[in-house]
Amino acid sequence: MNSRFEEIYVDLKGYIQKGRYSRGDMLPSENQLASRYQVARNTVRRAFALLVQDGYVQPVKGKGVTVIYDQPNKQNIFTMDGIETFGELARGSNKKLLTKVRVLKEMVCDEELSRITEFDRGSELIYIERIRVIDGLSLILDTNIYLKSEVPGLTREIAENSIYEYIEKELGMVITLSKRSITAERATQKDKDLLDLKEYDFLAVVTGRVFNAGGVMFEYTQSRHRPDYFCFTSNSLRHGRK
Repeated sequence: MNSRFEEIYVDLKGYIQKGRYSRGDMLPSENQLASRYQVARNTVRRAFALLVQDGYVQPVKGKGVTVIYDQPNKQNIFTMDGIETFGELARGSNKKLLTKVRVLKEMVCDEELSRITEFDRGSELIYIERIRVIDGLSLILDTNIYLKSEVPGLTREIAENSIYEYIEKELGMVITLSKRSITAERATQKDKDLLDLKEYDFLAVVTGRVFNAGGVMFEYTQSRHRPDYFCFTSNSLRHGRK
């Protein structure tokens, strides 16, 4: 169960993303939120600290906390600014989203696959290919490879809904870190056959390795996106320099 400050953080983040609080608006004060949630002011401060860290708000001395988040282009719903699933994005979007599972199979990691994924050679893996459909357009080709010992029991039904929901709620795994790289790559024949690429001959490709609280890399993933539906965001804090 989330702690109280995480609950406040999630609520406020949702309000900002949905436009209840827009760029330049001041959030309710610490006292107001402490009263609303029946918590100590320090609990609210911890929620604010997470929002600052994620680039949603900025403290303004003597005034409070102001929203600095810019709403993304409505078309670019797939923003890379956290470890969010397709289903979580769907719940925050007015678009019709669908997942089609093309392949789900078990395999053993060979030398070439080990070099690509960094799974140990000989590891038992579960390989999944899925097409993400947005408003009737096939726009994302996802390949996910899971370490079977860490993520047993995957089915097509789970893959069509939410694998992370299954991992976190059914298996009880804590997902902690995703190491990702983003490149622009020429569309392959497979991309052209499976995706509605329009006039685009290249894609935004996100490659990632995901770790759990035990420090185990349990997933290798590659997502190939039509570029006009993809947005990368990054928030950085600059500490004082002398």
